Amino acid sequence: MDFEKARKQSVEERINQAFEKAKASQDKLNAVVTFIDPKEQIEALKDVDEKAPLYGMPIVLKDNVNTKGIRTTASSRILDNYVPVYDAHIVDKLREAGAVVIAKASMDELGMGGTNKNAHTGKVNNPWDVRRISGGSSGGSAVLVAEGIVPFAIGTDTGDSVRKPAAYNGVIGVKPTYGRISRYGIIPYASSLDHVGYFTSAVEDAALALEVLAGRDDRDMTSSYKEVEAYSKNLNSDIKGKRIAVFGNVQDAIQNAEMKENFDALMKKLEERGAIVEKVYLDETLMHAILPVYYIIANAEATANHSNLDGIRFGMREDGESVEDVMINSRTKGLCSYVRKRFVIGSYSLYEENQEKVFRKAQKVRRLIVEEMNKVLSSYDVIIANAAPSIAPYSDASEDEHLSKDITVAENHMVMGNFSGNPSMTLPCGFVEGMPIAVNISAKAFDEQTMFNIAKAIEEETGLKGNDVEVDA
Repeated sequence: MDFEKARKQSVEERINQAFEKAKASQDKLNAVVTFIDPKEQIEALKDVDEKAPLYGMPIVLKDNVNTKGIRTTASSRILDNYVPVYDAHIVDKLREAGAVVIAKASMDELGMGGTNKNAHTGKVNNPWDVRRISGGSSGGSAVLVAEGIVPFAIGTDTGDSVRKPAAYNGVIGVKPTYGRISRYGIIPYASSLDHVGYFTSAVEDAALALEVLAGRDDRDMTSSYKEVEAYSKNLNSDIKGKRIAVFGNVQDAIQNAEMKENFDALMKKLEERGAIVEKVYLDETLMHAILPVYYIIANAEATANHSNLDGIRFGMREDGESVEDVMINSRTKGLCSYVRKRFVIGSYSLYEENQEKVFRKAQKVRRLIVEEMNKVLSSYDVIIANAAPSIAPYSDASEDEHLSKDITVAENHMVMGNFSGNPSMTLPCGFVEGMPIAVNISAKAFDEQTMFNIAKAIEEETGLKGNDVEVDA
């Protein structure tokens, strides 16, 4: 469901229908942590201009977005009792734009994961085939858009946590430039990698959403002063002369013949529109360093960011005979084993004797990877590749650590957008075995307009605007 389709209903009808449909689908999809009765927000719309860009639009927020007076758990038991006393900056922006929040969506615990299987409330299921994963960590948000419940949902992206679920669920996932959207009021994962992102089912909606969300916020010192462009008004699918770099390292690693054929056919269509499409290769050694560098930096930053989740200063408390026992018991029972493992990795990287040989070295390699990426973007408008090397895996077969030498680059290449801070988006390009597949586009910093324009051309060629699946609830 896209914005245009949603606006054909009356405001109350569309909001209440979305709310009821979300509840009806919960047993099958398990995508929601907290439902939010929309009555008060519908009443508050009387004070909002009816011409506001998201007026009366039902939306969902990932459960790491602070909402005043509404439980915000980041899908972790340790935060099960956390009720924020303030709203995140983007919540203020969305309400000013007329949006109505109907739910807080499930996520991998504290954003740590790529399957949405480790949420305290249980795994989230893919609406195209509930035996398969949604992807993570923003799986709940992706599923609720894919199912057609809401036309827009907020996620966050630290490695590919918006863009990979978008690929698996057949919707659009956008990670703008680092600093383009304020992160004030977002429960962090890794501060140098975290981005606010979002899901839609149409490129025009994605462009409009960034106009609503973007802009300087003095409460987030990393947010940019750069003027927000009229992305939706300036949307133009004429890509004649645009230079598109096909990410050869990724495409060569794709093993599914149907996916390769779909991608090659799409590139041919873009060439027929006048685009210059050329395959490029980045340094293979650096590409294989992406995943270990990510784990070192992300987990070190997460360990520092979540040091307050100890049962003393913050979060659920488990009793113990000493302060140390309380902290150990609270963390042991409050965090899943997967998250605890990541904290161990992070702590090891931050030990004084390890910082230079582990953490600082990872930062230096990150810089080399970014330089490699930007070297390509100095000659091309965008880099494009399949967003994932396969359709969404079955839940009982999926793993978070994609360490196979053959697929590590194809599985994890979108992390480069978090290393660099460059804008990156995923959009559907077809189907394999009845499941959606997708391409990912990365552009120069703050050049979201070019990214959206090329995405619009792709959307016109695939005919997948407004793509969603009806799930029997």
